[in-house]
Amino acid sequence: MSGRPRFINSAWVKAPERFVLRDGRWSLIDLAVRYGVFDHPAAGRCLIDTGYSRRVTHGARSLPLWLYAAILRPRLDAQALPDAAPDIDAILLTHLHADHVSALKDYPDAKIYADGASVDHFLGGGAFGRTRHGVFKELLPADFKKRVIRFETLPTVEAPLGLGLARDVFGDGEVLAVPLPGHLRGHTGLLWPKLERPLLYAADAQWLARAVMEDRPPGPPARWIIDDARGDAETRRRIAAFARAGGEVVYCHDPEPLA
Repeated sequence: MSGRPRFINSAWVKAPERFVLRDGRWSLIDLAVRYGVFDHPAAGRCLIDTGYSRRVTHGARSLPLWLYAAILRPRLDAQALPDAAPDIDAILLTHLHADHVSALKDYPDAKIYADGASVDHFLGGGAFGRTRHGVFKELLPADFKKRVIRFETLPTVEAPLGLGLARDVFGDGEVLAVPLPGHLRGHTGLLWPKLERPLLYAADAQWLARAVMEDRPPGPPARWIIDDARGDAETRRRIAAFARAGGEVVYCHDPEPLA
């Protein structure tokens, strides 16, 4: 049986609470930038995303990536990758934002799972379009497209507690990839349905759990980067229903301590 994932903080980013929660405070809060680690009996040691790494904050970078880091000013944690987990067999990506893929080049032999349509979209488009959406080709391995195992090619199953259709990542029902549209094209959650309490890693479906459970999605400027407003609203509804039905939900950026 697949082990329960552990979620580890790679960095902190400060932002006014009001930027990530409608009618929130103007005072600054620390947002986490998490990645996950779990063991699977066949796939081995697996990562969920890679968080922020030194490839974003240090060294030679393009001007757009340097500006991105200068604006957000992420503060790396001691558990940032790759040092915190040097030996990895597979990486499951929720989406292609810089704070989720920045250490991919440090794992040249790992299998990579991702939404294939989003990979085609961002690698097939121009640099301006990628940068505008926070996607930086320089953070992706040169053979990224060839290495990606596309979620949409995997078996379709029904996720529990009303989450809808999902993809069976390893073919054994242990880990499911659940489309959670809204935040960015191809945004995907990961679900462990066989745990005593099913666990959904909802990644960036919202920055704060309160935004989902209290139906308080942020306004500008956070709202401006949403890829699909209608999909975002439907994703919030599905996640809230899942949580109220007894599911556990973890987000990438919520600063609340995890159980």
